[in-house]
Amino acid sequence: MNLIFLGPPGAGKGTQAKRICDKYNLTQIATGDILREHLKNETGLGKKAREYINAGNLVPNDLIIDMMRYEIEKNRSKGGYLLDGFPRNVAQAEALDELLNDLNDKIDVAIVLNVPNSELMARLTGRRVCPSCGTSYHLIFNPPAKEGVCDHDGEELFQRKDDNEETVNNRLEVYTKETKPIITYYEKQGLAHHVDGVGSVDEIFNLINEGIDSFVNN
Repeated sequence: MNLIFLGPPGAGKGTQAKRICDKYNLTQIATGDILREHLKNETGLGKKAREYINAGNLVPNDLIIDMMRYEIEKNRSKGGYLLDGFPRNVAQAEALDELLNDLNDKIDVAIVLNVPNSELMARLTGRRVCPSCGTSYHLIFNPPAKEGVCDHDGEELFQRKDDNEETVNNRLEVYTKETKPIITYYEKQGLAHHVDGVGSVDEIFNLINEGIDSFVNN
């Protein structure tokens, strides 16, 4: 079974993806992790990607696709995979279809985690981090015992630049512009399964499982 996980930043994809992979024995293929691995190991693809990054440019679609081909070919015999953070736009989704067609493989379900922007803003702007030990807190979901202070070393917590309201708004705008059209793409293929991403981790996980089972068993 092969899955795609779609949803805006702050929707909780990372938490749910790990649980899904554990339950269904899937390999999680996360674009960001793959890119960092190629850069760290200075592979041929990593060296090409670094040229774009050093020039301040986005890594182009064809290079990302080449990395994905490598990972999919490596993991497709292990019982399936979950694509996390890919595809990011319709061009990548179309290229993925071509790649999977070449490999005689397919996507079974595209899980779409839906969360209102107001909820996403509260989640993403509420994070606070300890500058000393790196422990992450959340003002609503995981506050420190004493407001503004790390439980472990008493250091004053800070808000990262990419967690402020302006930056979060920009991230959500990029998602709406680039990624939302992918949802329509998979809806037209009859592969999209929408899940309400507001609720407890267990409640959301159960909804995802129900969707996967209904697609796979039909």
